[in-house]
Amino acid sequence: MSVMVARKKVVRKWEKLPGRNTFCCDGRIMMARQKGIFYLTLFLILGTCALFFAFECRYLAVQLSPAIPVFAAVLFLFAMATLLRTSFSDPGVIPRALPDEAAFIEMEIEATNGTVPQGQRPPPRIKNFQINNQIVKLKYCYTCKIFRPPRASHCSICDNCVERFDHHCPWVGNCVGKRNYRYFYLFILSLSLLTIYIFTFNIVYVALKSLKIGFLNTLKETPGTYPSSLTFLTVLEVLICFFTLWSVVGLTGFHTFLVALNQTTNEDIKGSWTGKNRVQNPYSHGNIVKNCCEVLCGPLPPSVLDRRGILQQEDSTAQEGSCPRGPSAQEPPAAQGPGQAQEGHSVLSSQVPAPCASDAEVPREKQQTPGELPAASADAGRAEH
Repeated sequence: MSVMVARKKVVRKWEKLPGRNTFCCDGRIMMARQKGIFYLTLFLILGTCALFFAFECRYLAVQLSPAIPVFAAVLFLFAMATLLRTSFSDPGVIPRALPDEAAFIEMEIEATNGTVPQGQRPPPRIKNFQINNQIVKLKYCYTCKIFRPPRASHCSICDNCVERFDHHCPWVGNCVGKRNYRYFYLFILSLSLLTIYIFTFNIVYVALKSLKIGFLNTLKETPGTYPSSLTFLTVLEVLICFFTLWSVVGLTGFHTFLVALNQTTNEDIKGSWTGKNRVQNPYSHGNIVKNCCEVLCGPLPPSVLDRRGILQQEDSTAQEGSCPRGPSAQEPPAAQGPGQAQEGHSVLSSQVPAPCASDAEVPREKQQTPGELPAASADAGRAEH
């Protein structure tokens, strides 16, 4: 016979979260689904640094100082740590409204706006919020069914509202928001320093070799045939660093400007505080040091997603085995021999909580001898009294 046993399957909340994100390590790592450019970022950083440590660092450590590869390694490790922290963390995603909450908000909006005549557009869903004696508008998100907090915006790529949304960065494979902006800034800052460092010492390496054997001989130097593999790799490093300098160093300068003003990329692109109205930024303290301390050194808010929280779901599964019979369904003792064991009893019969005698056993119980059933009924009656 088959026994239906209800088992509870543990389901984590990250498995049911809406939006277009991917999760790894049981919800500990959160990224965007489009990660191709992030892998390119890893390849460029790891490849360039590997070539530098394998070739130029050995020569420069002997000719100049052993501190050169040590400082390069510190910059490399710091840049990689901040990159992974930016890419693998929750940028500040705001949970969507539950169905009951969404229905209540919709009811509240309809009561506030009233009935809109047919053919007219409904008024925008906006709430006014005061910050530092200045009115800030909170916009309604039709996807998340919430009024977004100040400085939050909906990312069209990840399909989530992100608190203090700065921008979506494909190079790190994640949104940049309130919870990972400081790590993003430290990443591009350390990457700029690392790029300048490698580019500078590549030039120093070529200059030192040229002083000894000449520039042309340096280019033709073995190993390998002309053009030598060493020359090709050195030129490749210089080219990568040269083009990276223009982008990464420029990006670092732009974000340094934003940090000094306590402003986001999203606000700068939209002209939120520099438009025609010349509205003053309510989040700026009017002091560069205070703005930098708030953005880079302020307390980091915890994630509100609770990605690894547990959801319980019942999952019924069938297990093969025989059912134990109750006292009324057992064969009478007189019908068994003293050394015989009852057939059909399972070892795990005591673990089954509910009786499961099948309909096929009922006729056999009715075929008992006439004297046995009244005796069983009499015993049961005496037991009740």
